[in-house]
Amino acid sequence: MLAAAANTLAPRLIRITHRKPIIENIVFKLHYQMTVTMLIAFVILVCAREYFGDHIRCISDQGVPDHVIQTYCFFMATFTIVRHYNESLLEGGFLPHPGVGPVMESDEKLHHTYYQWVPFVLFIQAICFYIPHYIWKKKEGGRIHALVQGLQYAALALDNDDMKVGTMDVPSRKTINEQIDLIRKDIVLRLKITRTWSVWLVSMELLNFLHVMFQIWLINKFLNGHFIGLGSRIMSYRNWEHGIADPLETVFPKVTKCVFHKFGPSGSIQQHDALCVMALNIIHEKIYAVLWFWLLFLFIVSFLAIIWRAITYFAYRRSLRFNQVLFRRVNEAKFEPTNVISVVNGCKFGDWLFLYYLAKNMEGIIFQQLLVRLAEELQASEIPSNELTDEKPGADPVLIGTVNYDDETLPLKEKKSS
Repeated sequence: MLAAAANTLAPRLIRITHRKPIIENIVFKLHYQMTVTMLIAFVILVCAREYFGDHIRCISDQGVPDHVIQTYCFFMATFTIVRHYNESLLEGGFLPHPGVGPVMESDEKLHHTYYQWVPFVLFIQAICFYIPHYIWKKKEGGRIHALVQGLQYAALALDNDDMKVGTMDVPSRKTINEQIDLIRKDIVLRLKITRTWSVWLVSMELLNFLHVMFQIWLINKFLNGHFIGLGSRIMSYRNWEHGIADPLETVFPKVTKCVFHKFGPSGSIQQHDALCVMALNIIHEKIYAVLWFWLLFLFIVSFLAIIWRAITYFAYRRSLRFNQVLFRRVNEAKFEPTNVISVVNGCKFGDWLFLYYLAKNMEGIIFQQLLVRLAEELQASEIPSNELTDEKPGADPVLIGTVNYDDETLPLKEKKSS
C-alpha cells in the first residue's frame, strides 16, 4: 500500500519544494540578506592583509626607524595638500603624487584617519542592517509558520489517514480541514493580534527606508562629506585610462604625507617628514564606490516599497480586480468574486495584509477553501446598521459588516453586469 501511494505521489513531488515561511517582501530581504552579506564580505576583504601587504608603508630619513614611523602614521593622521591636486602640474612632472608636495602654513590640509576604522564601521553597519529583521522575527513569533505547518504537502492528500512517505508527513483530508478551521478561527477570533502583526511588519519596512538614509548620512560623515557626491563624480569622470588625479584620489589617496616630531641630541624638536603608501586604499575606493551605487538602489526600491504599501492600503477595498490580481500573483487558486468581497469588506487593512501573506505560504486549493470559510463566517457575522431591535446591547461581535469610514477606505462592491 505504501509503495502504491508513493507511486501515486511521485508525479506531484516534482512540483513541490519545501521552503521556509515567507514573512516579508523581496525589498526587506535585500536589506538583511544581500546587504549584510555584502558588508561582511567587505570586512573579510579589508582584513585579508596577506593578499595586499601592509596597510601602510612609510619612507623617511634615517633619524626614525621604519617600524616606528609606520606605526605612528597608521595610528595618527596622514594628510594631503588640497592645492597639490592639480592635474596639469602632475602631468608636467612638478608634483610626485596627487596631494603630495611642499607644505606651507597657509595650505589647506585633508587629514585621513578613516582607514583605521573601516573594518569596524563596516561590521557595525552589517549588524545595523540586520536589526530590523531581528526585531520583526521576534515580533512575528513564528505565527505564519505555526498556522501553515503541515500544509506544505497538502496537495498530496489522498487518504483519510495521515501518511509518512520518506521524510515527508503527508496530511489527510481530515487534518487539512482541521488546520484550515484553525486558521479561520485564528483570523476571526484574534483580529487585534493579527493587526499588531501587520503593524509591526509595516513599521519595520518603514524603518528599513529610514535606516538607509541614516547609513548614507553616516558614511558621508565618516568620509568627511565626500560620500554623497562620490557616485556622480565617478560617472562624470571620463579620463580613467590616462587621468592622474581621478575623483577617488581626493577621498582615498594612494600616497600621503606624515610628520613625526622628536627631540634631538641637544633637546631641540626635530621634524621628520614621511611619505606613506596607502596600499589598502585601492580596496577602500572600490568598496565605497560599490556601496554608493548599492545604497542608492536600496533607497529607491525601499521608497517604492513604501509607496506600494500605501497603494495597497487605499486600493484593497476599492478594486475587486486589484485583489484578484494581487492574490493570483502569489497564489495559483481561482477566487469567487463574492467571497473576495465578503472577506475584504469584513477585514481591516491589517487583517487583509496578514491574509495576503497567508496566501503566499499556502497552496492554491487550501487557500481557496480558507477564503470560502472566511466568507461564510463574515457573512454570518454581519449586522445591518439600519436594523432596529429591542434587545439590550451586549458585547460587540467579533466582526461587523459595516465599515468605519473614518479610518478605512470604501467598501468593495462587485460591478453589476449591464
